[in-house]
Amino acid sequence: MSDKIYNVLFLCTGNSARSIIAEAILNRLGQGRFKAYSAGSQPKGEVHPYTLQLLKGLNYDTSFARSKNWDEFAAPGAPQLDFVFTVCDNAAAEACPVWPGQPMTAHWGVPDPAAAEGTEAERHFAFADAGRMLTNRISIFVSLPIASLDKLSLQKRLEDIGKTSNASNPEVA
Repeated sequence: MSDKIYNVLFLCTGNSARSIIAEAILNRLGQGRFKAYSAGSQPKGEVHPYTLQLLKGLNYDTSFARSKNWDEFAAPGAPQLDFVFTVCDNAAAEACPVWPGQPMTAHWGVPDPAAAEGTEAERHFAFADAGRMLTNRISIFVSLPIASLDKLSLQKRLEDIGKTSNASNPEVA
C-alpha cells in the first residue's frame, strides 16, 4: 500500500458552493490519503451562506472555507496536484475552467445550487442535492485502487464517475 497523499483540486467558476462542498467531503472521506483544495476561475470572494449551513449541518469543520482564485495553485510553492476535477455544469452553459499541466483531470458537472431559484426550502434542497451528488462521486473516487491502475484505465474511471449521480452504479465503481 502506498503512503502517497494525493492532492486534488476541485474547480468551478465562483468557488462559493460546489467546489467548497467537494473539498470538505474529500478531506473527510479521503481519510488522510487525499488532500483536497478548491478554487474558482472567477471567485465570488465569499462562501455562499447555504454552503456553510449545509456543511455545518453535516458536522463538517468550515474553518477552511474561503472563496479563492485558482491562480493560488499555479503559483510557486503551491501543492503539486495529482487530480483536478471541474464541478461546474456544462448543461447550464456555464463556462468551466480548464487546468493546464500534468494532473489527471475529469469533469464532474453538478448543477449550481447558488443559482437555484424558488422558495428557501427549494434553494436549500439544491445545496443538499449537490452535496449528495458530490458525496456519491467522491465515495467512488476514494475507493479506486489508484496505485494499481494504469493511467489510461484511471482516466476512464475518473470520466465515468462524472457521468453518475448514484454511488451504487456498478458500471462505475
